[in-house]
Amino acid sequence: MADGAERDGLVQGWFRVVELAPGVTCIEEPLHDERVKSYLIAGQERAVLLDTGMGVGDLKALVHSLTDLPVTVVQSHAHFDHIGGAHQFAGECDILIHPAQAEALRRGVTPDRIRRGFSPEHLSGPLPAGKTVDDVTIPGVEPTGFLTGGQTLDLGGRTLEVIEAPGHCEGLLALLDRDAGLLWSTDAVYAGPLYAQMPDSDLDAYRRTLDALAALAPSLRAIYPAHGPTPIEPALLAPMRDAIVAVAQGRQPDGSDNGIDRHEFDGFAVLVRSAMR
Repeated sequence: MADGAERDGLVQGWFRVVELAPGVTCIEEPLHDERVKSYLIAGQERAVLLDTGMGVGDLKALVHSLTDLPVTVVQSHAHFDHIGGAHQFAGECDILIHPAQAEALRRGVTPDRIRRGFSPEHLSGPLPAGKTVDDVTIPGVEPTGFLTGGQTLDLGGRTLEVIEAPGHCEGLLALLDRDAGLLWSTDAVYAGPLYAQMPDSDLDAYRRTLDALAALAPSLRAIYPAHGPTPIEPALLAPMRDAIVAVAQGRQPDGSDNGIDRHEFDGFAVLVRSAMR
């Protein structure tokens, strides 16, 4: 495995590594309440690392322990919990992102934002031995290229289609292996509270995204999201689309806190700013 001992079943005391299907490895960070997941997706000739997590631990060493293939990093978007390890791959791998998220990737994440993200209420266990929140840094990274909807990534025996999936944020990317019936939904879809309350969230864009993803459901075998349990059932896509429509049409929230409305549904929720209703 990667550099560092495995502690409590966790690599480097932080990562949980699970092979979900041939050529599909989930790298989860389970001690943070976001339970963010990066995915290593391998073909015969190349691999894609979808997202780079929270910047805790040596993700590059872990990835190199899992594959000898050349790796391309795909950043689904530039929120702090998805770009933490991107700088570890700079100068070694292509790092691709949607143009709308490129400037945020270049900026990196401020220490104040990192400290808020790793405050004690977000953690269910310690950081790796000898590490403190002040050691976590997420410097800016210059992308080597850009991805937009309709492009493909040929990994040799596996082709990934790029899907633009805005709503949670502008320029969010998802990946589809049409032949295998696998969708990596990133932050568009997961079994938990869907974040539509972000500064650049857009309910109408979210509805269009879920319309498009729900249309894929009959051809999908599994969905691999960036948060919560994985995989999840494609049958969730249509109810999520319908939920976003209901919220946009003025559904009364099930609760509100600090200007954020929470709408509860079976197996997931939708969070929106109160002003968006």
